[in-house]
Amino acid sequence: MIAQVIVDVAARQTDRVFEYHVPDGLDADVGSRVIVPFGRRKVQGFIVSLTEQSSFAGQLKDLLLVVDEMPPLTEELVELSADLAREIFAYRISILKTMLPGVMRANYRKILVPASEQAAKLPLFQGDEVDLANLEEAHLIKMVKQLISKGEARIEYLVENQARKKMTAVYFPRLKAEEYRELLNEVRAGASQQKKLLSDLAENLPAYPKSREQLKELGISTAALKNALEKNWLSLKEVEQYRRPTKPVAPSQPLKLNADQAAVLDRISQDLQAHKSQTFLLEGVTGSGKTEVYLQAISQALALGRTALMLVPEISLTPQMVRQVQSRFGQQVAVLHSALSEGERYDEWRRIRRGEAQVVVGARSAVFAPLHNIGLIIIDEEHEGSYKQDNNPRYHARDVAIWRSRYHGCPLILGSATPSLASRARAQKGVYQLLRLQKRAKNQPLPRVDLIDLKHVQFAGSQFDLSCPLTEAIQDRLAKKEQVILLLNRRGFANFMLCRNCGFVLKCPNCDLSLTMHKDTWTMQCHYCGYQEAVPEVCPNCRDRQIRFLGTGTQKVQEELSELFPQAKILRMDVDTTRRKGSYERILTSFGRGEADILLGTQMIAKGLDFPNVTLVGVVNADTGLWLPDYNASEKTFELLTQVAGRAGRADKEGQVMIQTYNPDHYAIRLAQKQDYELFYAKEMQVRHAGDYPPYFYTVLVSVSAKNEQNAAREAFKIKRQLLSVLKAPTIVLGPAPATISRLKNQYYYQILVKYKREKHLNELLHQIQDQAQEVKKYGLNVEIDPEPERIM
Repeated sequence: MIAQVIVDVAARQTDRVFEYHVPDGLDADVGSRVIVPFGRRKVQGFIVSLTEQSSFAGQLKDLLLVVDEMPPLTEELVELSADLAREIFAYRISILKTMLPGVMRANYRKILVPASEQAAKLPLFQGDEVDLANLEEAHLIKMVKQLISKGEARIEYLVENQARKKMTAVYFPRLKAEEYRELLNEVRAGASQQKKLLSDLAENLPAYPKSREQLKELGISTAALKNALEKNWLSLKEVEQYRRPTKPVAPSQPLKLNADQAAVLDRISQDLQAHKSQTFLLEGVTGSGKTEVYLQAISQALALGRTALMLVPEISLTPQMVRQVQSRFGQQVAVLHSALSEGERYDEWRRIRRGEAQVVVGARSAVFAPLHNIGLIIIDEEHEGSYKQDNNPRYHARDVAIWRSRYHGCPLILGSATPSLASRARAQKGVYQLLRLQKRAKNQPLPRVDLIDLKHVQFAGSQFDLSCPLTEAIQDRLAKKEQVILLLNRRGFANFMLCRNCGFVLKCPNCDLSLTMHKDTWTMQCHYCGYQEAVPEVCPNCRDRQIRFLGTGTQKVQEELSELFPQAKILRMDVDTTRRKGSYERILTSFGRGEADILLGTQMIAKGLDFPNVTLVGVVNADTGLWLPDYNASEKTFELLTQVAGRAGRADKEGQVMIQTYNPDHYAIRLAQKQDYELFYAKEMQVRHAGDYPPYFYTVLVSVSAKNEQNAAREAFKIKRQLLSVLKAPTIVLGPAPATISRLKNQYYYQILVKYKREKHLNELLHQIQDQAQEVKKYGLNVEIDPEPERIM
């Protein structure tokens, strides 16, 4: 048998299958992780096909090792990787590795081994192997070079599997219940630990085997267990134990659907039962009960003996959504998102692969969950930009979900109160089927939305962040023991430091950006590269003390709220407060229990959250993303404002939303006030049509970066000439031009934007540019291709 393998070397020359002979006795299958010889080293690879014949004339090398008992990738995922590689301009190995948990990606170590008996006796080789990554002493480095040049030592590459199962000690009974009762009568009166153990064995034998942790909880000591093993009362085995990221929750029952929900579910059910791969766009106002429709549709898929996959955009949404899904489907649910530990993610992934979980809930990368026989795929808040990966491989979860929907013959539901223009346009053309929920599930009215024009208003406090009308409304809700959500999509304390004497602004040394002040850590930070330094006391330029910290962020607003409402308990939710594992869930659980009055946060609090006691939502500054130099800035602003407005008045109490803005007449803000998606869609489509932007055109962004700006510009113009030599009207090629943030992490960026409708030569041409990028990389040039970019900045 011959295995066709994609090796773990991401390069143009290796982006193809390599053939290896499968030795007798080695159990290899499609999707298996394998270790193979590759040149002078050993590397990990993935079997993508098995065949009995080879076109290679020479002697094939043998596979060295199959890493896993069960192939980690299904044949479906292997096939998907080939199609994705053609569409998103990524090497196939990058896609295969993305499909797996991080611990299943190989760790490579370079070691030195002796090649002669004389070298083996050197002190260098006594004890542990020589790990070249840890070799720092100059005299040892010199010795290593001499040994290699003389042929007395050679370099070898070790491939290490980082994936580790969690094992736990489990005790198995060796006797019958009657025998344990007899022993209980014979044990001396003072042996309380033994009596406790024998009593549990006699009365609860069906509950065994039990882990060491379970027996310790009963008060049984390690010494008593050791004694029981010596007397052959018990036997001990090390067994695998899953690391579970979620705790059990109380079960819930399906809710009675209203007429609109029932009609939507009925339409989805028809295609679910017919195994039809229809894509539905479920447009439902906030609070319309989309989640209940999802849950009942999942229930129908499970009843048909199939599985279900549900994606949510933000990690912050996952705990609430997981609890809802888990309360309905219990232990059948697995969770996949980046807030899990590596071990938890590995174990959840293996539960799915082994068929022990039938429902998967997760963020973007969960779209690659190794489920079999998928009956339903759901993407909640489908408009969210986080479904597009912004580094290599640049896949969009929606496109992967459509591929898997076709493969399994199952419906795909794209749900949102504010669908992306691209999805809505496809629904308009009949590519997707549009379903609507136009009323809230319990017939509550949508919250009243008021605009506060910051040009003509008085501010409370001294920071010019919170207007008097907004603070009065907050005070009113606090008096009524109701809760408030405040949105400001900008973290930190102040956006930049300015010297009033010389005009100096403190910038990041690596990026073309000012540093943001963070008061809690007393540092100036770059939110792009992570650089930070202490807050200066004097101007670094002129040494004057007249420095000011201008702009605002969630930290400053939290400080101002504490001054204005000293009696209120305030929780802040942004990247800075949610770095620790479990912090999302702790903050949201605390707020949900009523342990805080105000939840202040960035966009992570704008979607999906359901708190019955929230009656006021305030937007501190609606303009933060409005004037970004991006074609979809208005769309993103409208979506964010409409979504956060939907957090108010979701139960019996009336809701109110107050949006502070300097641009109350802008159509994105005015239509968000009315929560009129239809009118916004019509207006924004006119703007896109006039500018030849998506969804009227497809787009591809080609970025060139280098430490030397002239080199980046030169390569960008060369690529443009290559594009123009092949592409013809109506295809439009814009640029090259410096990116909006022209320098990031000491790299200068130039961009070319290709806008096209149908261009049969473009895919092939972009693959040529991708291959050429491998050649110019050695000169310090990086070329990246992003199909359908979320941001053009």
